[in-house]
Amino acid sequence: MQLDEYLTADATALAALVADKQVTAVELLALARRRAEQVNPQINAVVASLDDVADARAAEALEGPFAGVPFLVKDLAQEYAGFPTTGGSHALAHDVADEHALVTQRFLDAGLVVFGKTNTPEFGAKGITEDDLLGRARNPWNLAHTPGGSSGGSGAAVAAGIVPAAGASDGGGSIRIPAACNGLVGLKLSRGLTPYGPQGSEAMFGMVTQGVLSRTVRDSAALLDAIAGAPTRYAAYVARTPEPFLPDLDRTPGRLRIGFSVSSAINPSPDPEAVAAVENAARLLAELGHEVEPVDQPHDDAALARDFLSIWFAQLHGQIEAIKARLGSPDSAFAADTLAVAEIGRAAGVGALFAALDNINAHIRALDDFHQRYDLLLTPTLAKPPLEVGSVDTPPLLQRASRIIAKVHAGKLLNATGILDQLIAENLGWVPYTQLANITGRPAMSLPLHWTAAGLPLGVQLVGPLGSDGLLLRLAAQVEQAQPWSHRYAELDPKLTAGP
Repeated sequence: MQLDEYLTADATALAALVADKQVTAVELLALARRRAEQVNPQINAVVASLDDVADARAAEALEGPFAGVPFLVKDLAQEYAGFPTTGGSHALAHDVADEHALVTQRFLDAGLVVFGKTNTPEFGAKGITEDDLLGRARNPWNLAHTPGGSSGGSGAAVAAGIVPAAGASDGGGSIRIPAACNGLVGLKLSRGLTPYGPQGSEAMFGMVTQGVLSRTVRDSAALLDAIAGAPTRYAAYVARTPEPFLPDLDRTPGRLRIGFSVSSAINPSPDPEAVAAVENAARLLAELGHEVEPVDQPHDDAALARDFLSIWFAQLHGQIEAIKARLGSPDSAFAADTLAVAEIGRAAGVGALFAALDNINAHIRALDDFHQRYDLLLTPTLAKPPLEVGSVDTPPLLQRASRIIAKVHAGKLLNATGILDQLIAENLGWVPYTQLANITGRPAMSLPLHWTAAGLPLGVQLVGPLGSDGLLLRLAAQVEQAQPWSHRYAELDPKLTAGP
């Protein structure tokens, strides 16, 4: 197999070639590494190599639906036994996993050959992938822009053709944001369908789900089939594994009623490209026979954002304290931004956390009321095209101030200034649409249906009711057939350099 053939094949096609003995797992691994050598110095997507175990595995007689296909896992909550999972933090740089994460084991059971780990911001806490430990990941479509986050390394690796699909996870949009930034398919499944642990319990009170980023709907469906289902030893999972997604992929989704909206109280003026993305998607869906009409946002997204960040910051505080207790890590082992928001979460107290958790019910009911009238909600995935790398860097002076604030526990003073609303505007202003699905536990998918005038991908999001994961995939397959995208991959000029 030639490299250009590898670059245009999805994981399903590669697995079929291995099964037919037209190519071997060893040959595919060599092609994946060759592509990584070409492009990874520019995009910084792959941040750790698992060379010896990958070589040994590729030489084995592998079984499973993706036997022999090269794969990458995210360097966050997708532990690989014998290697550190850093979560993008200096504090975990040498924290070697003694066993595979459940989701990693399921990737391996599917026959995938994991040969590396992908970039992520510290603890997945940003919608960009720019990290003190792992460095900046860059968008292969334009190196000046972000591939999104927190699964940005996985998104960049798939878009650049290193692998046809990669492991990802989503706690506030971390699958869908990179999908939108990189021209990929990204589905956040309904809560409880994918495994978490055994290293820890579900993060963000169940708001985080495991998943993948891919170039084709069929790859997403088959890979999600491989990892879906409840382990018997752990709580907080559905009691029954859903019907497989892949066999039903060709079944028509029927005529759906879809409401679309671009409005957001967090960002009242989304970029014209984001508006165009939704309007074009609405026209395409109408041409496919669906009933599509404009609607108001079904929920108070400003209130939801406050609740989401209150929970997120409290989670970060607890996570940092647990790491300090287990490993003795000093404050200097954590990024200044992380320390600052964790201190805000600490200072807000348990009352604020439980008030935010209690508000989840109101957000669920608002979305459920919408789904009584509409099958799906269509929005932009992003309120603007992918940000420029470095555009949201915290100035050095403010970083030093953040460390002092965390050290002296001055979070109450910060909270009194109304900083939460400022953080909402700064951190969620360009991604105000994705947290809804995490707060409510509903499935949501980003599809690569729009490209900006500057040549950057910009996805659209579809949110469904609980358990409509299969419906979303069937609709995505219908849309993919009408407006194909999987032939696209970022070629990258080897002569280009990424810059600082």
